[in-house]
Amino acid sequence: MSVKKALITGIAGQDGVYLAKYLIAQGYEVHGLVRWDSDVGAFDRLSRFGRLGVSLDDVTLHIGDVCDPHNTLDLFYHIRPDMIYNLAAVSHVAVSFKTPTAAFDVISTGTLNLLEAMRRLTPRARFYQASSSEMFGNAPAPQNEDTAMMPCSPYGIAKLSAYHLVRLYRAQYDVFAVNGILFNHESPLRAHDFVTQKIVQGVKAISAGRQDCIALGNLDARRDWGHARDYVRGMFMMMQSDVPDDFVLATGQMHSVRSFAEAAFACAGMTISWQGEGLDEVGIDDGGTVRVRVDEAFFRPQELHALCGDASKAQRMLGWQPSYDFQALVRDMMEGADV
Repeated sequence: MSVKKALITGIAGQDGVYLAKYLIAQGYEVHGLVRWDSDVGAFDRLSRFGRLGVSLDDVTLHIGDVCDPHNTLDLFYHIRPDMIYNLAAVSHVAVSFKTPTAAFDVISTGTLNLLEAMRRLTPRARFYQASSSEMFGNAPAPQNEDTAMMPCSPYGIAKLSAYHLVRLYRAQYDVFAVNGILFNHESPLRAHDFVTQKIVQGVKAISAGRQDCIALGNLDARRDWGHARDYVRGMFMMMQSDVPDDFVLATGQMHSVRSFAEAAFACAGMTISWQGEGLDEVGIDDGGTVRVRVDEAFFRPQELHALCGDASKAQRMLGWQPSYDFQALVRDMMEGADV
């Protein structure tokens, strides 16, 4: 029996590295698409493989861009993948407000190019699209596959476009294509410009005496945070199902940014109490030193207040369950921080 080939776009990101490790363990020949600039930056790029114990000898990397349809067709022609995991994106929501066209090109047009390449060259392959809870916007929680989608950012709108492209190709061309609607998922490999990793890095620096205070945005923003390790396992399970479908992956538990900061400081042996309101709110340690401040510069142009997923469909049809709870996630990020 020939070894199955998996192609991962966005392989240099947090999810891409965890997924590559998981697929290698499952016996797949793993190929990864990276942009020409994906080897820049010691933490955010290819160094993630080493941190997770993945040898680059076990992954075949291809330089390219999902926005280039000719490059995408050439990639499919040479690899002939059995599985395509599309994780490519401008992944930071705040950046999408500054570069909305680029976000839409990578997320929506890139998905279209991949689906079209699969339809033409590998129609029996299976396709996973990394959809996002950001598509729900401020729809009332908990959100599931039937919840109305009202995205509040260019990123969310682009993800919703890609989501519908997958559904269209599935219905029109009878290809195996699934949407994984993943709620926030973190890990020690999370980039430093995400709020969870910013908190972790800040707490570690404060504990080491290298920093006095962390500046954060909306402390009341609430998210459903899980662990990336659990979610890539869910991606794989979706691709093994008999019938392609769309699935929410989430823990079903919602916590505020304030709660995440409290939990991270607790891992470092520090208790934080809160004083003031709004932009004047501060987090103070037992010695009376301000350790957290609110900075309006970190608020979103259009705030997304509460995301909490209902993953009962994935639990019922795939048998998926998260293995990390909130406290275990924060603890793993603190213990695995690269400070």
